[in-house]
Amino acid sequence: MLRIGARRPMSLALASRWSSSAEKEAVAPGIEKTMPPDLTTDVNIHKHKLRRPVPQGSWTGLDGLKERTQGSLIPETLKGMESDKDFQITAEQLRKVGQVKLTQEERKRRQRALDHYDIPSFDKVVEEHCGENQLVRRPARILQLNIGIYCNQACSHCHVESSPRRKEMMSREVADRCLELLSESESVTTLDLTGGAPELCAEFRHLAVGGRKLGKTVIDRCNLTALLEPGQEDLADFLAGNQIQVVASLPCYSAKNVNMQRGSGVFDKSIAALLKLNEAGYGQPGSGLVLDLVYNPLGAFLPPDQPQLEAKYRQELLETFGIVFNELFTMTNMPIKRFADFLFRRGELEEYMNLLVRNFNRDTVKSLMCRDHVSVNYDGRVFDCDFNQQLQIGLRNADGSDPTSHVDVFNLESLEMLTGRHSHTDNHCFGCTAGMGSS
Repeated sequence: MLRIGARRPMSLALASRWSSSAEKEAVAPGIEKTMPPDLTTDVNIHKHKLRRPVPQGSWTGLDGLKERTQGSLIPETLKGMESDKDFQITAEQLRKVGQVKLTQEERKRRQRALDHYDIPSFDKVVEEHCGENQLVRRPARILQLNIGIYCNQACSHCHVESSPRRKEMMSREVADRCLELLSESESVTTLDLTGGAPELCAEFRHLAVGGRKLGKTVIDRCNLTALLEPGQEDLADFLAGNQIQVVASLPCYSAKNVNMQRGSGVFDKSIAALLKLNEAGYGQPGSGLVLDLVYNPLGAFLPPDQPQLEAKYRQELLETFGIVFNELFTMTNMPIKRFADFLFRRGELEEYMNLLVRNFNRDTVKSLMCRDHVSVNYDGRVFDCDFNQQLQIGLRNADGSDPTSHVDVFNLESLEMLTGRHSHTDNHCFGCTAGMGSS
């Protein structure tokens, strides 16, 4: 178990201001970058461990990889869900009380953790350290569509709670309205498609092609294994042919850690998918086909330093597998949904919330996704960000008051209508400002 440090009471002043020269890093003449106090996670992420049983056996190498990755991952995922006690507990609670009550209880747990340390609201923390009106929406730059909850995986950290059992997907009617909004919103340059596994949802290719026809950058938030699902044999060529940017999740370069977080068999298929994307030109110098990777921690700790971890990934993936990519992004795990349940059952939620607040980094506020992203659910409802979407926290009204009903794509004339509204924040938002952020 990687330990971040003992639990301790803290003053708010310690949460974001590190005044000694040893705790600041100059990034340009006259400009200083704040360095969070707990950004000390070892870059050798293959050594990170959790206190839970680990399946025995080691990765068998590239030999036979093609044979080992034949067929769908879904039967293995469902088998894992049936044997996972945490999944079974959550499923039983969902049947008993419903999603709304589960989400409310999750919020109460986070708030109790913050109250233990007498931490003010997220808005007040931002105002104290960054000034007023820092959480007002700018003109939208990215339209992010969660086009379905269906996924061939069921990852332990998933804030969407996706799995093969979730069948919710965006309809053609909602997809077409999203494309209309995209065409009517000049400030938006990027269409970001996510899920679940977006590629396995019915409207993925329609939206991807539609976004490119409008001259927008289109991003595919890819779990990698979707490329090897039956019926997706041409997916890599489709992505390359339409110059779709791929942002792929790969939480480690070791089989043990990937399979622990994402499920049995995921590592093999992830490596096979990366090789397939490389073969299609992704990540290759001069190809123009962007392949970025995303790392998120195995447990309740902050990611390592991003540039150092990117160099480690580049070395390990190239030397071991011959895989190349463009950039690596590190993301802090958000204390919501499955990861929140994971922390609560291990008795680590309070310590993790303390960690997030203690490492509040004011430099992340200017790039928070709630300031220039618009997040749309598969049913057309509109939110400030993907995390708020999963917690059903709707957009604030134009006068700053809490919403009485959800805004959806059918009652918006343009995304510009949202400019100037105050982002709707809550206690989970500390995850987006901890360390180097999660936006």
